[in-house]
Amino acid sequence: MKQIIFSIIFLLAFGFLFYNLKRIFSYIKLGQPENRFSNPNERIKNVLKIAFGQSKLLQDPTAGIIHFLIFWGFMLFLFAVLESLVQGFIPSFSLHLLGPIFSLITFVQDIFGLLVFVSVVWALFRRFIQKVPRLDVKGHKLDAAIILLLILGVVVSMFGQNITHIVNSNFILADYEVRPISSVFAGLFFSGGNESVKVLYDVFWWMHILIIFGFMNFLPYSKHFHVFTSIPNVYFSKIGEHKNALKKLNLEDENVAQYGVADFEHLSWKQVLDGFACTECGRCTAACPAAATGKKLSPREIIVSIRQRTNEKAPLLIKKVDENNELMQKTLVHNYISDEELWACTTCMACVYECPVTIEHVDSIIDMRRNLVLGESNFPPELNVVFKNIETNFTPWAFNAHDRANWAEGMNIKTMAEDPNTEYLFWVGCAGSFDARYQKVTKSITTLMQKANIDFRILGVEEKCNGDTARRLGNEYLAQMMMQENVETLNNYGVKKIVTGCPHCYNSLRHEYPQFGGNFEVVHHTELINKLIEDGKIKLKDEEVKSKITYHDSCYLGRYNNIYDSPRAPLKKINGTELIEMERNHEKGFCCGAGGGRMFLEENEGTRINNNRAQEAIKTKADTIASACPFCMMMLTDGIKSFDKSESVNVKDVAEIILENTIL
Repeated sequence: MKQIIFSIIFLLAFGFLFYNLKRIFSYIKLGQPENRFSNPNERIKNVLKIAFGQSKLLQDPTAGIIHFLIFWGFMLFLFAVLESLVQGFIPSFSLHLLGPIFSLITFVQDIFGLLVFVSVVWALFRRFIQKVPRLDVKGHKLDAAIILLLILGVVVSMFGQNITHIVNSNFILADYEVRPISSVFAGLFFSGGNESVKVLYDVFWWMHILIIFGFMNFLPYSKHFHVFTSIPNVYFSKIGEHKNALKKLNLEDENVAQYGVADFEHLSWKQVLDGFACTECGRCTAACPAAATGKKLSPREIIVSIRQRTNEKAPLLIKKVDENNELMQKTLVHNYISDEELWACTTCMACVYECPVTIEHVDSIIDMRRNLVLGESNFPPELNVVFKNIETNFTPWAFNAHDRANWAEGMNIKTMAEDPNTEYLFWVGCAGSFDARYQKVTKSITTLMQKANIDFRILGVEEKCNGDTARRLGNEYLAQMMMQENVETLNNYGVKKIVTGCPHCYNSLRHEYPQFGGNFEVVHHTELINKLIEDGKIKLKDEEVKSKITYHDSCYLGRYNNIYDSPRAPLKKINGTELIEMERNHEKGFCCGAGGGRMFLEENEGTRINNNRAQEAIKTKADTIASACPFCMMMLTDGIKSFDKSESVNVKDVAEIILENTIL
């Protein structure tokens, strides 16, 4: 009778699970096609490192250890679950037939069983007693409580089975069976044996089976569905050198009816999968500079909204419900995600860096911006001027394009038009060409290159905006126009190597220009300066300089391109200089607030991001804030002014600091 009842429950449980998995898979397939199947070896390495190694979760040691133990505990519990399932059909079945391997399985299960129990209790304490802010979210607590208690039930029922099995066997373990924890508990609770233990074994066995079946069928309706989707999501995440580049829209295909994302079906299938992979852990929102300064944007809620809208609309699309249906009339953008949320993003990539399942929040946000700009002509009014300036002056600012090379007067710098035979093209960028403050940085960079006898040229008036600002503001048409024109110019001159003082130019030229036929070796000026010092082509002064410097990591240099050491290394070489790190540094660095086109938008919500960062820099008591990005320099300078610290704290580029300490 037991086998018959079990067989019925088994078929119902797995039948319902497969129904839900098929249902959700059919939703994901409604997303737009995208090739995420290249380079399987690198993808498998990602899975081993991020999914199984839990590398991203362990960046937060406390939460990381809890999850690591629960994850690996469950991986190891699969053997116990398999054994229990087979026993439903063959009661006498045991994995002891595996021999010595069974010793390892039983020993590790017992140890991890205790560790998982402690981890779950710890997780419950953090969520409901300690109330960690990112976990203390309305509407998330019940789901979390159910899952954690079910995990606790799995562990307790597993130990219950093991303990009662040991007692029923007169405390004699099977061949190769090693259960140190279960044996101790068996001796404590049933030292003299007990007839009722035989019944208890069946109770714990059924408890274990029913909890497992309930758990796996609750997951498709829970935020913990990531148990099924996280590993595939990590496998299909972006890989390769250009993984942080935005995808290119096909603007030449007249049959394309939708540019960007208005509703969930315009997302790629991977972006839809992101929604189902989200654990709602809140790491993304906790790291988000917009969220930290009181803006409406929450990267977590962006992804949760994608999942919510998918679950709501996908069944209607599959059933081909009439377009006039009330739910069909809604859209992801506007009805679930507000314009204000989308425009608040600085594209700093902190959310993507923090996400333990490699969700790509920024790409989805930019795709929704593209819909607002290209599909609806709906964007903040101040961007009208920015877009017009880029189109007519080839710069976001209202400067005359013919004045782009004025900064170089008297410096004996040749243009490519004058002599294209050179090692490097110096890509100056719009800020470096027109902004009075950053022109000083541009001159410092060129002076250092001249001092080191670096053969370089500039484009002068032929250089145009790199397209980064327009692209991240959603104006893909304008961005592509700038990129294509620049690529044509660069390729006509046969440019191979580029050095630039702007991380945004660096990122575009290196990672996004290949989409348009521009393949160049691109270096940031701090990389070049550091190499020139190491090669002895730039010599620093011997006299001691009493200075305390703190370095601000540019998001587009740091998280986008993993350049952290080259801007710091030259500063450390200055005799007498002390480099002090801000609390949030390197990968955890805090955005200046200017990325993603936010440089040209006012902050009308909460507090200013640049002030938040400037305040952190001031707390280091450094006399100089070093930067390596024009946007960062502008934002930090304004932040320092707002705290009336301009007299005591300087904001300088790494190139300026090195030039001041160079033997000329």
